[in-house]
Amino acid sequence: MAQGIDVTVAAIIERDAHFLLVEERVAGRLVLNQPAGHLEPGESLLAAVVRETFEETGHRFEPRELVGVYLWHSDEAATSFLRVTFCGTAQPPATEPTLDDGIVGVHWLSHDAIAHRRRDLRSPMVLRCLDDYVAGARYPLNCLKHLTTPPVQTAIRAARG
Repeated sequence: MAQGIDVTVAAIIERDAHFLLVEERVAGRLVLNQPAGHLEPGESLLAAVVRETFEETGHRFEPRELVGVYLWHSDEAATSFLRVTFCGTAQPPATEPTLDDGIVGVHWLSHDAIAHRRRDLRSPMVLRCLDDYVAGARYPLNCLKHLTTPPVQTAIRAARG
């Protein structure tokens, strides 16, 4: 039986030794997560993390570096998640933002506060990628390659049926 693999992106945003997290309702439970979400068809990883951060927090995120790529299998969801995590800067919203459904709050928490709330985290990836960030894990964005199908190849495939 084939199982799904969901590709997700996440943003680590630090301000004054505090990290931007969202509080969201998932399966009737309140959990904490970095601004994160699913990659949409045809979307680049960078575009996805900018979009998801804005939709969930109202902040305009500018990815500066890749923190890491994380693979985790959730037995509960019977799904594997491939999370690509970025760090960067963000501009706060000028006015009260309209947030995605399910988001109940946006919080700035210290690393220690997040670690103490381990049971409230949406997945083990939240703390793991934050720990990697704090330890200095950084990779240049140019290590990511977004490939698109050239128009000529698309036309040839369409002609072949």
